[in-house]
Amino acid sequence: MQLSPIVAGTWRMHEWGLDTPGLVRWIEQALELGVTSFDHADIYGGYAVEALFGQALAATPGLRQRLQIVTKCGIKLVHPARPAHRVKSYDSSRAHVLASVDNSLKALHTDHLDCLLLHRPDLLMQPDELADTLLGLQRAGKLLHVGVSNHNPSQLAMLHRRVPLATHQIELSPLHMQALADGTLDQCLDLGVRPMLWSPLARGQLFTGQGVQELRIRAVLGELARAHGVSLATLAYAWLLRHPSRPWPVAGSRRIEGLKEAVDALPLHMSSDDWYRVWEASMGVEVA
Repeated sequence: MQLSPIVAGTWRMHEWGLDTPGLVRWIEQALELGVTSFDHADIYGGYAVEALFGQALAATPGLRQRLQIVTKCGIKLVHPARPAHRVKSYDSSRAHVLASVDNSLKALHTDHLDCLLLHRPDLLMQPDELADTLLGLQRAGKLLHVGVSNHNPSQLAMLHRRVPLATHQIELSPLHMQALADGTLDQCLDLGVRPMLWSPLARGQLFTGQGVQELRIRAVLGELARAHGVSLATLAYAWLLRHPSRPWPVAGSRRIEGLKEAVDALPLHMSSDDWYRVWEASMGVEVA
């Protein structure tokens, strides 16, 4: 699967206040930076964000051919847009996945998705049925690739044995490093499943948090950022990109400057010593 090194996130797009021409301009500015991949989920904005993005694509012929769309399904919210949902739950059934893909294709004004992710692990997942459903969607040309999001290593392995997974979208930042300790990133590296990283700046807590951990991390990131002549955000992205699993960070920002800070990390080389300094600041201890 070919995605841009930085992926643009659309989680809060419904809050940005952009009309269709404004959203088209935002997409075009992202493309000018080399950010050609856009991360969605059917539930974003109360099932509204995909349609906003789709309106921009419909208004601009040829724009769809210049970008890649990643979206997710599998979470069922109790919401007026989905009146049949009676309880918040996870659903990987054939019927739900097929309906979700068709809804996303319609909302996004496209005939295919570059990648579909299973948003959360369904405890009632039937892996053989799910794999058959996903492979059928690929054969039909509706999906080019499939992946998962927020799964543990055993859940990913169970599905990966049945259908090749292209990515695993997980939370990782200098503040949230569970994926480095629980085998998630080790598995990605071993299987060649490149991770996609959500909340790479810890929802802004890297800049505003006042806890002991945040202050320790910010001090080290700030020192390294000054040494490299980049922003603290750029240094944080460089720390993530240093991992050998070749992750795709998801930068969710209306600010084009925020996307540029992520792109500016691509040529920055971080030494292993500096990488471990950030790790140490986060954990509060030296490596054992």
